[in-house]
Amino acid sequence: MKNFLQPGHNVPGVAPYPLASGNGYLDGAEFAIASNDAAAGASVVGVTNGVFSLPKAAVAITRKTVAYWDNTNRNVTNSASGNTKIGLFRDGALAGDATVAVKLIPSI
Repeated sequence: MKNFLQPGHNVPGVAPYPLASGNGYLDGAEFAIASNDAAAGASVVGVTNGVFSLPKAAVAITRKTVAYWDNTNRNVTNSASGNTKIGLFRDGALAGDATVAVKLIPSI
């Protein structure tokens, strides 16, 4: 195909705040995981597909339920209110767990 540009799993973007490699972030409406460190406003390559261990809110998580990004607290949660849907929780987690595995599912 002459119009194919790229698979879209690794996309260029702009860091909305300082990022370390492995941090989640929203670039506009797109959620990604930073593949490199980046200062706020700098270029960053975001990974938009795969399973990642991400910081989570202090809530219990049921496996295979919808995961949302809380951009204010920069963590994942099971609460849709005011948050952005980013994928599914691969595993369950206790409220006291600091991280949880999330399978990213690009949307729009």
